Amino acid sequence: MDLGLRDKCVIVTGGSRGIGFGIAEACAKEGAKLAICGRSQASLDQAADALAAHGGQVLARPCDVSDAAALEAFLQEASRDLGGLHGLVNNPSGFGRGDTEEAWQASLEVDVMGVIRAIRTAAPLFDPEPGGSIVNIASTSGIGASGNIAYGAAKALLIHATQSYAKNFAARRIRVNAIAPGSIDFPGGLWDQRRKSEPEVYNATLNSIPFGRMGRPEEIGSVGAFLLSEAASWITGQTIAVDGGQNL
Repeated sequence: MDLGLRDKCVIVTGGSRGIGFGIAEACAKEGAKLAICGRSQASLDQAADALAAHGGQVLARPCDVSDAAALEAFLQEASRDLGGLHGLVNNPSGFGRGDTEEAWQASLEVDVMGVIRAIRTAAPLFDPEPGGSIVNIASTSGIGASGNIAYGAAKALLIHATQSYAKNFAARRIRVNAIAPGSIDFPGGLWDQRRKSEPEVYNATLNSIPFGRMGRPEEIGSVGAFLLSEAASWITGQTIAVDGGQNL
């Protein structure tokens, strides 16, 4: 499907693997120009090679999104080197587990402030005509009660911020939406680790999903690419659960 993303400039934070890579790859297949960041240079290099195989421009640079100065520099440089900005995907998570000081700090610094700072930096970089699209990666944990209190609360805050930014940016033709993934399994990811270290938790979660399986990064990727495109031109302020019915 041609979503009209060819030669559009898209930045994906946390784009070297998992959901972030899934969205980046969906955009690369549509012909978008991409900039991704992550913490591991080796992972970034591998992702960049895979994305470049689709024929478009790819920039891959290390960046810790909890570092405000580093994040701003990455976004500014990526927009300049790509030749503009049409789409931004905010993907990283601190994965704050439980109700500890450390969990709250990680969730607020990465899942919340990392996104807020990225939005504030990127908003002026969008071309006033035709505007652009921002996609925040939330979670079904932010929709209902979560065992990981800090993580779920941070994602709920992100969903609310998505709605507020969507309203505030509408006059500037910048759309802001969120995706709330359910449990997504990929090599080296959280659920892959739990399958090995906590099989009872993994199996209980798997059994709670009506579709009978975990999700895949590319299933989030296709929704992300759609929301970034003009095919979604009348969609803003929404949170789309992509979870195989898990949240039901």
